[in-house]
Amino acid sequence: MTHLSAENVKAWSTRLAPYRSASNSRAVTELLITAVLLVATWALSWAAYTHVGLWASLLLSIPGGALMVRVFILQHDCGHGSLFEVQKVNTWVGRCLSIVTMTPYDSWRDSHARHHANSGNLHDRGYGDIDTLTVEEYLQSSTWERFKYRVYRHPLCLFGFGPAYMFFLRHRVPLALVKDRTIWISTMLTNVAIAMFFLLLIYSVGLKAFLWIHLPMVVTGASIGMWMFYVQHQFDDTMWDVPPDWKRDVAALHGSSFYDLPKPLMWISGNIGIHHVHHLSSKIPFHQLPKVLRDFPELKKAGRLTFLESLKTIRLALWDEKERRLISFREARQLHMA
Repeated sequence: MTHLSAENVKAWSTRLAPYRSASNSRAVTELLITAVLLVATWALSWAAYTHVGLWASLLLSIPGGALMVRVFILQHDCGHGSLFEVQKVNTWVGRCLSIVTMTPYDSWRDSHARHHANSGNLHDRGYGDIDTLTVEEYLQSSTWERFKYRVYRHPLCLFGFGPAYMFFLRHRVPLALVKDRTIWISTMLTNVAIAMFFLLLIYSVGLKAFLWIHLPMVVTGASIGMWMFYVQHQFDDTMWDVPPDWKRDVAALHGSSFYDLPKPLMWISGNIGIHHVHHLSSKIPFHQLPKVLRDFPELKKAGRLTFLESLKTIRLALWDEKERRLISFREARQLHMA
């Protein structure tokens, strides 16, 4: 893929300006549709659990989890101030949605803003990223550090245990932001609200039904969400750099993928697969992203991944600064450890 210069990328930022307008009516419509579908799926899962069997309710945790991802995208747009026209509305709607997604709004919004500001910057990693070492960093690590990193990058950890740990434990106590009193209080209040929400569900359907219906949806949604986030920046043709060569706009466009999924999957994932455009102009509401691609089809060529192509990214684990691409542990061993 040919990378555009910083000047050309900035021109794209200007061309995308007309798409940045939020719409209150569209926001309410999207919220209502998503809420109705999620509640209906939850009720259907409960009916299946009660009248058919556990296996039926567990199958329904897949669409239920996918709808959880869509709720998170609504919260995500609130965090960017792009869902509603008024920022205070975005903030309070985002905080309410965080009870469903189990993602504390203010804490996440802070780390996600840093992610957007530094995406692709090798000198400023660690904010809302999938941890990624360079080959040199990996080679200089101790045996224990290498082992921990390999465990972390294993698919069972990244998309299985990791998301569950993230949503049930790490999000509950954001230790990295403990010094920020406002964010800490907001997170604790979110925890209280989540506990009350869970108690209400348990009172309504019973503890056993809650454990077999709601928690599988949360875990499934967390794993789907982690996969989507992974694919958005961990792919063959991604871009990492160090200042002064690192340019935010260039890294936004070329360091983020266009995950070209079928339309139903695009819809349920809130078009977040059009991630290169989102990073280039994060104020564009999620429902406007497909229109950008229709109006500027040339953007479909940047960082495009199909579903089958995306499966190959699972092996990628290290950034090779010499090759300027992500490589696998095996490739690193062949190229640098011979």
